Amino acid sequence: MSNPRILILGPPGAGKGTQSANLAEEYDVEHVTTGDALRNNKDMDISDMDTEYDTPREYMEAGDLVPDAVVNAIVEEALSQDDGFVLDGYPRNLDQAEELEGMTDLDVILSLEVPREELVERLTGRRVCDECGANYHVEFNPPEEEGVCDECGGELIQRDDDNEESVRNRLDVFEENTAPVIDHYENNESFVIIDGEQPPDEVWDDIETAVDARV
Repeated sequence: MSNPRILILGPPGAGKGTQSANLAEEYDVEHVTTGDALRNNKDMDISDMDTEYDTPREYMEAGDLVPDAVVNAIVEEALSQDDGFVLDGYPRNLDQAEELEGMTDLDVILSLEVPREELVERLTGRRVCDECGANYHVEFNPPEEEGVCDECGGELIQRDDDNEESVRNRLDVFEENTAPVIDHYENNESFVIIDGEQPPDEVWDDIETAVDARV
């Protein structure tokens, strides 16, 4: 099947972004994230939704949380523009999962599983270039010169939300809100658990095998 419709789930640090990029390239589908969908549709008219603002842009500029109803509408619009996709970062809760079922049929649901302490190590060791945004890791992907970006020579920094306290809080939020989404899909015949603790190439091999078997 060409243009598969793929959902990828997993906690922060599980490697969803890396593997989503692989999927988008291998199967020639769009990589749809909530953030990108919001940015691409920030001027969408939502005045008929009885929300505080009339466009997503106004929520974003005010720094307010975009309501689920608005996120749902934006994701639906993004998915309607593509024959196939890999959806990353949505649904974040059960209500969104139920909304997604009304938007599209999924061919493959991938769940990347990584132990909590491994996630903490991955996320707290991440460093980001302050200039170009390139990503590194102090252990798994260090730069040639400590603290200096290989790409542009910019300074490598630890993001505020990559300190241990923030990381553990993000994982707690995931467990509370998004882990039930994974439970929701477990009995779906398209659902596949992927061991995300493996090296990225081995994770990709398992993902490609799972997708090819289902599409």
